Amino acid sequence: MTGDLWVFGYGSLIWRPGFDFAERQLARLAGWRRGFCMTSIHYRGTPEAPGLVLALDRAPEGSCEGLAFRVEAANSDAVLAYLRERELVSSAYDEMRLSVALGDGSEVEALAYVVNRGHVQYAGGLTLEEQAEVIGRAEGSSGRNLDYLMYTVEGLAALGVHDDELARLASLVRARLAGHDG
Repeated sequence: MTGDLWVFGYGSLIWRPGFDFAERQLARLAGWRRGFCMTSIHYRGTPEAPGLVLALDRAPEGSCEGLAFRVEAANSDAVLAYLRERELVSSAYDEMRLSVALGDGSEVEALAYVVNRGHVQYAGGLTLEEQAEVIGRAEGSSGRNLDYLMYTVEGLAALGVHDDELARLASLVRARLAGHDG
C-alpha cells in the first residue's frame, strides 16, 4: 500500500482504536447510518446467546458522524492487518473505501467496515425495545454488551456528537435493568 491510510470509526474504534495514528478528525459519512444491526457471537455475545454490535447500514438519506484516523503510510500495512483481524472475524462486515467529509472541510477516502446484509449475522429491522433486550443480557469475550453501548455513547459525547437513537437505546437498557433489579 502506498500513501497514508484513513480509517472511519463509528463505534468501538472511537473509544478503542487499538492502533497508532498520526491524526484524527471528526468526520461524516453520507449514505450510511450507524445501528445495532449485526449480531455478535464473538466479542459481545456467544453463538448460544448472541449480542448486538454496531455496523454501518446503507441509508441513502442518512449520515453517520464519527472519527477519521489518518495512519502514516509506513504503518498502514500493519494497521490494515490489525483491522482485518479485528473486524473481519466472522465475515459479517464488508471492507469498503468510502468518501468521508472531515471536520476541516476536506474529503478523503477512508476504510470503513459496513454490514453485509446477506450475512446470517445481519439483524436489521429490530426495534429499539428488541435491541435493548439483547444488549441488556448479552456478554462475550470482550465483556458486557451494555458496556459496548455505553462506551460508544460516552465516546461520542466526548467528541460533542449526540446520536439520538443510541441515547434512546441506552435509556431503554438502563430502564430494563432497573426494572429487573427492582
